[in-house]
Amino acid sequence: MAEARPSRALIAAIRIIDTFTDLTGTIFSWMSIPLVGAVAYEVFARYLFHAPTVWSYDVTYMLYGALFMLGAAYALHKGAHIRTDFFWESFSPRTKGVIDSIAYVVFFFPSLIALGVISYGEAHYSFLINETSDQTPWRPILWPFKFIVPIACALLLIQGFSEFLKSFYMARTGIELEHKEKVEV
Repeated sequence: MAEARPSRALIAAIRIIDTFTDLTGTIFSWMSIPLVGAVAYEVFARYLFHAPTVWSYDVTYMLYGALFMLGAAYALHKGAHIRTDFFWESFSPRTKGVIDSIAYVVFFFPSLIALGVISYGEAHYSFLINETSDQTPWRPILWPFKFIVPIACALLLIQGFSEFLKSFYMARTGIELEHKEKVEV
């Protein structure tokens, strides 16, 4: 029996989506530099000069939250999300593909679509009322931070489609298009 080869269109779609996710993941990873800078500045200002800032707390939680959310699609692409490897490693590639394909259709896509729609409504409302944070006296506007959630959902849906295509192909053929190494973050 001849080995089933993936179609060019399938490979092209997966490659385009994965390249896009690699690019966005690399771009978003640069947010760690201002995050470290803000924390370092606050530490020096607070402990060396006894002059804490009013903005550092807001900047750090917003940057860290944005980095975490926007990096989720990249983590999905690289296989860094949590999985029960104890059982998973004993499954055949076809079984893995079936489980992942069903999980994407039943859980992943509906959950992210619902979260995306709800979070967009929250972010839009925040924009309309020009919501500000009440965590510190600085009181920065919150709508840019709140728009991170629907953007992250969209990025996850895009990468999830690529992962679904890989899983579905593996379920049909038993051939793994992309092997994910165990990544520890």
